[in-house]
Amino acid sequence: MAQEINKFKSNRRSIRLKEYDYSLNGWYFVTICTQNRKCLFGEIQPVGADRCVCPNHSIQLNTAGDIVNKWWLELKNKFSNVELGEYVIMPNHIHGIINIVSDTRPLGAHSLGAHSLGAHTGAPLQEIIQWFKTMSTNEYIRGVKSGVLPPFIKSVWQRNYYEHIIRTENELNRIQFYIKENPNMWDGDRNNLLEI
Repeated sequence: MAQEINKFKSNRRSIRLKEYDYSLNGWYFVTICTQNRKCLFGEIQPVGADRCVCPNHSIQLNTAGDIVNKWWLELKNKFSNVELGEYVIMPNHIHGIINIVSDTRPLGAHSLGAHSLGAHTGAPLQEIIQWFKTMSTNEYIRGVKSGVLPPFIKSVWQRNYYEHIIRTENELNRIQFYIKENPNMWDGDRNNLLEI
């Protein structure tokens, strides 16, 4: 059994850039999905469909979605080197922009593209994401135990997450627009798996 576990672990592939220091100052776009992309956090609903040709959609968060929102916003209080940018909680994932800044500079005192110029600033991105997953999972488990939330299988979150290093202001603007429009694109979203 131990050999099978070690074989599994050795076959895991990291999707992080090798040799990159994810604690460097800079903007990061992250996507974190639920295990098996199960819709746990709410529903996408049309808003004002009778007022425009192409209706806007919004996410109606449920209790689990409120938990995710709470712990996402708590990142800036837990980690002094974190600023939060645009984010959206979808039924089965979260998209967000995390800005890692130096602990010795005032918040927002660096520019885009400074990734390779900064010094080690504190908590790296993977530690920030792991803390978020742990805290939101722990509160979700308390909700299951009290009968408020439905149980989950194995884990709330997938083991890994997607990240993209934002290098230019144009790229930042494009990603911010994508995040804002994400609820409108839910019907064609690759994370929108029809539940059987």
